[in-house]
Amino acid sequence: MNQALWGLDLGGTKVEGVILPSLHQPDPILRKRIDTEASRGYEHIIHQIDSLIKEMQAGSGISPRAIGIGTPGVLDPTLLTMKNCNTTVLNGKPFKKDLEEKLQIPVILANDANCFALAETHWGVVRRQAPDARMIFGIIMGTGVGGGIVVDGKVWNGRHGIGGEWGHNFLDESGGPCYCGKTGCVETVISGPALERYYQGLTGNPLKIKEIVSRAEAGEDKAAVQTIHRLSHFFGKAISVITNLLDPDVIVLGGGVGNIGALYSEGLASLQHFIFNNSVDVPLLRPSLGDSAGVFGAAALVG
Repeated sequence: MNQALWGLDLGGTKVEGVILPSLHQPDPILRKRIDTEASRGYEHIIHQIDSLIKEMQAGSGISPRAIGIGTPGVLDPTLLTMKNCNTTVLNGKPFKKDLEEKLQIPVILANDANCFALAETHWGVVRRQAPDARMIFGIIMGTGVGGGIVVDGKVWNGRHGIGGEWGHNFLDESGGPCYCGKTGCVETVISGPALERYYQGLTGNPLKIKEIVSRAEAGEDKAAVQTIHRLSHFFGKAISVITNLLDPDVIVLGGGVGNIGALYSEGLASLQHFIFNNSVDVPLLRPSLGDSAGVFGAAALVG
Protein backbone atom coordinates (compact mmCIF):
# COMPACT_ATOMS: atom_id res chain seq x y z
CA MET A 1 0.00 0.00 0.00
CA ASN A 2 3.00 2.32 -0.28
CA GLN A 3 1.42 3.61 -3.52
CA ALA A 4 -1.80 4.64 -1.76
CA LEU A 5 -3.02 8.17 -2.53
CA TRP A 6 -3.55 10.54 0.37
CA GLY A 7 -5.72 13.63 0.01
CA LEU A 8 -7.02 16.37 2.31
CA ASP A 9 -9.80 18.86 1.62
CA LEU A 10 -9.17 21.97 3.72
CA GLY A 11 -12.30 24.00 4.36
CA GLY A 12 -13.13 26.87 6.68
CA THR A 13 -14.98 24.58 9.10
CA LYS A 14 -13.58 21.08 8.52
CA VAL A 15 -10.56 19.23 7.23
CA GLU A 16 -11.40 15.94 5.54
CA GLY A 17 -8.89 13.25 4.67
CA VAL A 18 -9.03 10.17 2.47
CA ILE A 19 -6.69 7.31 1.57
CA LEU A 20 -7.33 5.67 -1.82
CA PRO A 21 -5.60 2.49 -3.03
CA SER A 22 -4.68 4.04 -6.41
CA LEU A 23 -6.03 6.07 -9.34
CA HIS A 24 -7.60 2.86 -10.61
CA GLN A 25 -9.10 1.85 -7.25
CA PRO A 26 -11.06 4.75 -5.77
CA ASP A 27 -12.83 2.86 -2.96
CA PRO A 28 -11.48 4.55 0.21
CA ILE A 29 -9.28 2.63 2.59
CA LEU A 30 -10.11 5.25 5.20
CA ARG A 31 -11.96 8.56 5.27
CA LYS A 32 -12.00 10.92 8.25
CA ARG A 33 -12.77 14.54 9.09
CA ILE A 34 -12.07 16.91 11.98
CA ASP A 35 -12.87 20.57 12.65
CA THR A 36 -10.52 23.11 11.11
CA GLU A 37 -10.93 25.56 14.01
CA ALA A 38 -9.58 28.29 11.73
CA SER A 39 -10.51 31.00 14.22
CA ARG A 40 -7.59 29.80 16.36
CA GLY A 41 -5.10 30.92 13.74
CA TYR A 42 -2.68 29.80 11.07
CA GLU A 43 -0.42 27.64 13.24
CA HIS A 44 -3.45 25.85 14.65
CA ILE A 45 -4.64 24.91 11.14
CA ILE A 46 -1.25 23.29 10.51
CA HIS A 47 -1.56 21.51 13.86
CA GLN A 48 -5.02 20.19 12.92
CA ILE A 49 -3.74 18.87 9.58
CA ASP A 50 -0.86 17.13 11.34
CA SER A 51 -3.25 15.64 13.91
CA LEU A 52 -5.60 14.35 11.22
CA ILE A 53 -2.77 12.69 9.30
CA LYS A 54 -1.51 10.99 12.47
CA GLU A 55 -5.03 9.72 13.22
CA MET A 56 -5.31 8.39 9.66
CA GLN A 57 -1.93 6.67 9.93
CA ALA A 58 -2.99 5.01 13.17
CA GLY A 59 -6.33 3.94 11.70
CA SER A 60 -4.93 2.53 8.46
CA GLY A 61 -1.44 1.34 9.28
CA ILE A 62 -0.27 3.25 6.18
CA SER A 63 2.11 6.21 6.01
CA PRO A 64 1.88 8.77 3.20
CA ARG A 65 4.72 9.17 0.70
CA ALA A 66 3.20 12.54 -0.29
CA ILE A 67 -0.12 14.25 0.23
CA GLY A 68 -2.41 16.32 -1.97
CA ILE A 69 -4.35 19.15 -0.35
CA GLY A 70 -7.28 21.07 -1.78
CA THR A 71 -7.20 24.62 -0.44
CA PRO A 72 -9.58 27.60 -0.40
CA GLY A 73 -7.21 29.65 -2.55
CA VAL A 74 -3.94 29.13 -4.42
CA LEU A 75 -0.20 29.10 -3.83
CA ASP A 76 1.47 31.92 -5.73
CA PRO A 77 4.15 30.18 -7.83
CA THR A 78 6.50 33.16 -7.60
CA LEU A 79 6.09 34.29 -3.99
CA LEU A 80 5.34 30.75 -2.68
CA THR A 81 2.70 32.19 -0.39
CA MET A 82 -1.06 31.69 -0.37
CA LYS A 83 -3.49 34.14 -1.98
CA ASN A 84 -7.23 34.48 -2.67
CA CYS A 85 -8.18 32.35 0.36
CA ASN A 86 -11.53 32.93 2.04
CA THR A 87 -9.88 31.34 5.09
CA THR A 88 -8.04 34.62 5.33
CA VAL A 89 -5.41 33.58 7.92
CA LEU A 90 -3.76 31.57 5.12
CA ASN A 91 -3.21 34.57 2.85
CA GLY A 92 0.40 35.67 2.58
CA LYS A 93 1.67 32.58 4.39
CA PRO A 94 4.21 30.01 3.06
CA PHE A 95 1.69 27.24 3.62
CA LYS A 96 3.35 24.55 1.49
CA LYS A 97 6.79 25.15 3.02
CA ASP A 98 5.43 25.17 6.57
CA LEU A 99 3.40 22.00 6.01
CA GLU A 100 6.33 20.14 4.48
CA GLU A 101 8.53 21.11 7.43
CA LYS A 102 5.86 19.92 9.86
CA LEU A 103 4.89 16.70 8.06
CA GLN A 104 8.30 15.81 6.57
CA ILE A 105 6.70 14.68 3.31
CA PRO A 106 6.06 16.40 -0.06
CA VAL A 107 2.84 18.40 -0.26
CA ILE A 108 0.97 19.23 -3.48
CA LEU A 109 -1.57 22.08 -3.28
CA ALA A 110 -4.46 22.94 -5.61
CA ASN A 111 -7.61 24.99 -5.17
CA ASP A 112 -10.97 23.37 -4.59
CA ALA A 113 -12.24 23.91 -8.16
CA ASN A 114 -9.19 22.16 -9.60
CA CYS A 115 -9.72 19.25 -7.23
CA PHE A 116 -13.38 19.07 -8.24
CA ALA A 117 -12.46 18.95 -11.94
CA LEU A 118 -9.74 16.36 -11.36
CA ALA A 119 -12.00 14.03 -9.37
CA GLU A 120 -14.84 14.20 -11.90
CA THR A 121 -12.28 13.45 -14.63
CA HIS A 122 -10.77 10.36 -13.01
CA TRP A 123 -13.77 8.86 -11.24
CA GLY A 124 -16.90 10.85 -11.97
CA VAL A 125 -19.13 11.91 -14.82
CA VAL A 126 -16.30 12.54 -17.32
CA ARG A 127 -14.97 9.02 -16.95
CA ARG A 128 -18.45 7.57 -17.51
CA GLN A 129 -19.79 9.86 -20.24
CA ALA A 130 -16.71 11.22 -22.02
CA PRO A 131 -13.78 8.89 -21.27
CA ASP A 132 -11.76 10.14 -24.25
CA ALA A 133 -11.94 13.80 -23.18
CA ARG A 134 -8.52 15.43 -22.93
CA MET A 135 -9.42 18.94 -21.76
CA ILE A 136 -12.02 19.39 -19.03
CA PHE A 137 -13.24 22.66 -17.60
CA GLY A 138 -14.81 22.20 -14.17
CA ILE A 139 -17.12 24.90 -12.84
CA ILE A 140 -18.28 25.54 -9.30
CA MET A 141 -21.16 28.04 -9.16
CA GLY A 142 -22.56 28.72 -5.71
CA THR A 143 -21.68 31.38 -3.18
CA GLY A 144 -18.82 32.21 -5.52
CA VAL A 145 -17.87 31.27 -9.07
CA GLY A 146 -14.72 29.22 -9.61
CA GLY A 147 -13.21 26.98 -12.22
CA GLY A 148 -10.53 24.38 -12.76
CA ILE A 149 -8.74 23.10 -15.86
CA VAL A 150 -7.63 19.49 -16.33
CA VAL A 151 -5.53 18.53 -19.37
CA ASP A 152 -4.66 14.88 -20.01
CA GLY A 153 -5.56 13.98 -16.45
CA LYS A 154 -3.46 16.71 -14.81
CA VAL A 155 -4.41 20.06 -13.29
CA TRP A 156 -3.31 23.14 -15.24
CA ASN A 157 -2.45 25.72 -12.58
CA GLY A 158 -0.93 28.35 -14.87
CA ARG A 159 2.03 30.68 -14.46
CA HIS A 160 0.37 32.71 -11.68
CA GLY A 161 -1.56 29.83 -10.14
CA ILE A 162 -4.88 31.27 -11.33
CA GLY A 163 -5.68 28.90 -14.21
CA GLY A 164 -9.46 28.54 -14.52
CA GLU A 165 -10.39 31.58 -12.42
CA TRP A 166 -13.14 32.73 -14.78
CA GLY A 167 -15.21 34.09 -11.87
CA HIS A 168 -13.14 37.26 -11.92
CA ASN A 169 -13.28 37.97 -15.62
CA PHE A 170 -15.28 41.08 -16.42
CA LEU A 171 -18.85 40.27 -17.45
CA ASP A 172 -21.22 43.23 -16.97
CA GLU A 173 -21.15 46.55 -15.10
CA SER A 174 -24.54 45.79 -13.55
CA GLY A 175 -22.88 43.27 -11.26
CA GLY A 176 -21.39 46.13 -9.27
CA PRO A 177 -18.25 46.06 -7.10
CA CYS A 178 -16.52 42.76 -6.38
CA TYR A 179 -14.50 41.97 -3.27
CA CYS A 180 -11.46 41.50 -5.56
CA GLY A 181 -11.46 45.26 -6.23
CA LYS A 182 -12.90 45.20 -9.74
CA THR A 183 -16.45 45.83 -10.94
CA GLY A 184 -18.80 43.59 -12.88
CA CYS A 185 -16.98 40.27 -12.41
CA VAL A 186 -18.72 37.05 -13.44
CA GLU A 187 -19.13 36.29 -9.73
CA THR A 188 -21.03 39.54 -9.14
CA VAL A 189 -23.57 38.62 -11.83
CA ILE A 190 -24.28 34.87 -11.70
CA SER A 191 -23.30 33.62 -8.24
CA GLY A 192 -26.08 32.66 -5.83
CA PRO A 193 -25.83 35.85 -3.73
CA ALA A 194 -25.74 37.96 -6.92
CA LEU A 195 -28.97 36.39 -8.18
CA GLU A 196 -30.61 36.90 -4.80
CA ARG A 197 -29.59 40.57 -4.82
CA TYR A 198 -30.97 41.00 -8.32
CA TYR A 199 -34.33 39.45 -7.39
CA GLN A 200 -34.56 41.56 -4.24
CA GLY A 201 -33.81 44.65 -6.30
CA LEU A 202 -36.78 43.84 -8.53
CA THR A 203 -39.24 42.96 -5.79
CA GLY A 204 -37.95 44.23 -2.46
CA ASN A 205 -38.40 40.64 -1.27
CA PRO A 206 -35.29 38.80 0.02
CA LEU A 207 -35.52 35.18 -1.11
CA LYS A 208 -32.96 32.39 -1.24
CA ILE A 209 -31.97 31.09 -4.65
CA LYS A 210 -33.83 27.77 -4.20
CA GLU A 211 -37.12 29.61 -3.71
CA ILE A 212 -36.43 31.90 -6.67
CA VAL A 213 -35.78 28.86 -8.88
CA SER A 214 -38.93 27.14 -7.63
CA ARG A 215 -41.04 30.21 -8.40
CA ALA A 216 -39.47 30.60 -11.82
CA GLU A 217 -40.12 26.97 -12.71
CA ALA A 218 -43.74 27.30 -11.60
CA GLY A 219 -44.08 30.40 -13.77
CA GLU A 220 -45.94 32.22 -11.00
CA ASP A 221 -43.43 35.02 -10.40
CA LYS A 222 -42.30 37.22 -13.29
CA ALA A 223 -39.36 38.58 -11.32
CA ALA A 224 -38.15 35.04 -10.60
CA VAL A 225 -38.48 34.13 -14.28
CA GLN A 226 -36.54 37.29 -15.18
CA THR A 227 -33.81 36.41 -12.65
CA ILE A 228 -33.28 32.93 -14.09
CA HIS A 229 -33.41 34.29 -17.64
CA ARG A 230 -30.69 36.77 -16.67
CA LEU A 231 -28.62 33.93 -15.20
CA SER A 232 -28.91 31.86 -18.39
CA HIS A 233 -28.09 34.81 -20.64
CA PHE A 234 -24.99 35.83 -18.73
CA PHE A 235 -23.87 32.25 -18.11
CA GLY A 236 -23.70 31.68 -21.87
CA LYS A 237 -21.91 34.97 -22.40
CA ALA A 238 -19.37 34.25 -19.65
CA ILE A 239 -18.69 30.65 -20.62
CA SER A 240 -18.31 31.59 -24.29
CA VAL A 241 -15.06 33.34 -23.35
CA ILE A 242 -13.75 30.11 -21.81
CA THR A 243 -14.99 28.05 -24.75
CA ASN A 244 -13.39 30.36 -27.29
CA LEU A 245 -10.06 30.27 -25.42
CA LEU A 246 -9.81 26.63 -24.36
CA ASP A 247 -12.34 24.83 -26.57
CA PRO A 248 -12.75 22.13 -23.90
CA ASP A 249 -13.99 18.63 -24.67
CA VAL A 250 -16.30 18.73 -21.64
CA ILE A 251 -17.64 21.28 -19.16
CA VAL A 252 -18.68 19.89 -15.76
CA LEU A 253 -21.08 22.21 -13.96
CA GLY A 254 -21.10 21.91 -10.17
CA GLY A 255 -22.21 23.89 -7.14
CA GLY A 256 -25.66 24.90 -5.95
CA VAL A 257 -26.33 27.30 -8.83
CA GLY A 258 -24.96 24.69 -11.23
CA ASN A 259 -27.97 22.50 -10.39
CA ILE A 260 -30.41 24.94 -12.03
CA GLY A 261 -31.98 23.16 -14.99
CA ALA A 262 -32.30 26.28 -17.15
CA LEU A 263 -28.52 26.40 -17.57
CA TYR A 264 -28.65 23.18 -19.58
CA SER A 265 -31.26 24.58 -21.98
CA GLU A 266 -31.42 28.40 -21.99
CA GLY A 267 -27.79 28.65 -20.84
CA LEU A 268 -26.64 26.38 -23.64
CA ALA A 269 -28.68 28.42 -26.14
CA SER A 270 -26.98 31.57 -24.85
CA LEU A 271 -23.57 29.95 -25.33
CA GLN A 272 -24.64 29.11 -28.88
CA HIS A 273 -25.37 32.81 -29.45
CA PHE A 274 -22.03 34.08 -28.12
CA ILE A 275 -19.55 31.36 -29.15
CA PHE A 276 -17.21 31.94 -32.09
CA ASN A 277 -18.50 28.91 -33.96
CA ASN A 278 -21.49 27.77 -35.98
CA SER A 279 -22.70 25.39 -33.28
CA VAL A 280 -22.05 24.21 -29.72
CA ASP A 281 -20.81 20.65 -29.43
CA VAL A 282 -19.25 20.79 -25.97
CA PRO A 283 -21.37 18.82 -23.47
CA LEU A 284 -22.46 20.43 -20.20
CA LEU A 285 -22.39 17.59 -17.67
CA ARG A 286 -23.76 17.37 -14.14
CA PRO A 287 -21.16 16.12 -11.63
CA SER A 288 -21.64 12.73 -9.99
CA LEU A 289 -19.35 12.67 -6.93
CA GLY A 290 -21.16 15.15 -4.68
CA ASP A 291 -19.15 16.30 -1.68
CA SER A 292 -16.57 13.57 -2.30
CA ALA A 293 -15.10 15.46 -5.26
CA GLY A 294 -12.90 17.82 -3.25
CA VAL A 295 -11.09 15.26 -1.14
CA PHE A 296 -10.89 12.65 -3.92
CA GLY A 297 -9.46 15.27 -6.28
CA ALA A 298 -6.86 16.21 -3.67
CA ALA A 299 -5.77 12.56 -3.52
CA ALA A 300 -5.54 12.47 -7.32
CA LEU A 301 -2.94 15.27 -7.16
CA VAL A 302 -0.51 12.62 -5.93
CA GLY A 303 -1.38 10.06 -8.63
